[in-house]
Amino acid sequence: MSADPAADLALRLRALREEVHLTQEQLARVLSVSAPAISSWENGGKVPPVNRLGAYARLFGTPRATVGQAPRLLTDDELTDDENADRKRLEAELIQLREAALGPATVTATARPSQQPASPSNAPAAGSWYFPDRAPVTIVCGRLPERLQKSPYADPQNPDYIDAYTYADLDAMIELFGHVRAVNPANLVRFRRSSELVEDDYTTHLVMLGGVDMNDITAELLDFFDLPVRQVTNSAEGEDWQAWFEIIGGDEETRHEALLAKAGGREVLREDVAHFLRAPNPFNRLRTVTFCYAMYGRGVYGAVRALTDQRFRDRNEEYLNERFGGSDTFGLLMRVRMAPGGKVITPDWTKADTRLHEWTEDPS
Repeated sequence: MSADPAADLALRLRALREEVHLTQEQLARVLSVSAPAISSWENGGKVPPVNRLGAYARLFGTPRATVGQAPRLLTDDELTDDENADRKRLEAELIQLREAALGPATVTATARPSQQPASPSNAPAAGSWYFPDRAPVTIVCGRLPERLQKSPYADPQNPDYIDAYTYADLDAMIELFGHVRAVNPANLVRFRRSSELVEDDYTTHLVMLGGVDMNDITAELLDFFDLPVRQVTNSAEGEDWQAWFEIIGGDEETRHEALLAKAGGREVLREDVAHFLRAPNPFNRLRTVTFCYAMYGRGVYGAVRALTDQRFRDRNEEYLNERFGGSDTFGLLMRVRMAPGGKVITPDWTKADTRLHEWTEDPS
């Protein structure tokens, strides 16, 4: 290994591509990224995420993936035992080069995948919701306040009691739980109300759904980070309730609020503001914590859908890879727009007017 580990990784990635005579554009199509992303990885400008190195190993670990046919990622079922062993060895090599390029301070267990799950072409690919260390994942929601539990099914004394009716941000939780389970079939994935967390839950991969007004653990965990974004809410209930996001730390604070309008004699939501935040778990730096929170439940759902919606998740993942590179701590404040009838439009992070603010802590 040379004195420049980042250059070692870049040269190895370029050599893998050139050995099978693929162009950067061809490789980009196979990996579902942009050609500039491939270029930045090969010139050492950026370090590819772990899941992309897993895809490199799957593609270049066997000649069958690139010779005599259109290059593609073979599934585990298609690989022979010898090919699968070669894939694992190449993946381990690339991960080691990545760790050296980033430096020991940024190395976590999530940077040591044992295996990327195989899936049909229309199933979720590895991305931000892929946890290759196979560690447990805990999705945490707030408890819906009793004043909002108007369904008889939320009453424990009702013979038809349904426990899920007491969860805040239930749409977001259902959407995310199914996606995380599909991407991580070997991981234990659970959902909890914030009031029900036990000691061991705090050291798993945590996913916090809901803002500081509904999810008290969200509020407590956010205090561990020196963020340029904060959510502010008053203590009033009903029509007097207000909340907003503030961008802080600059010469002037910038405030972002949800957009409400009158329709049919009542206020309806036209546009919410949501924050997506990924960082190391402060209770276990070998795990992650991810926040999806907003002013209203529709915004939380939109923040989740940005990386689960089959039509948008790949382009949004690509944007994260290009924008935040090897950083393990970053955030994106976004608009979440509503269609008529209150339907959530999945945020497209590649559109500048969707992104209200973004920030990252560079790897050190």
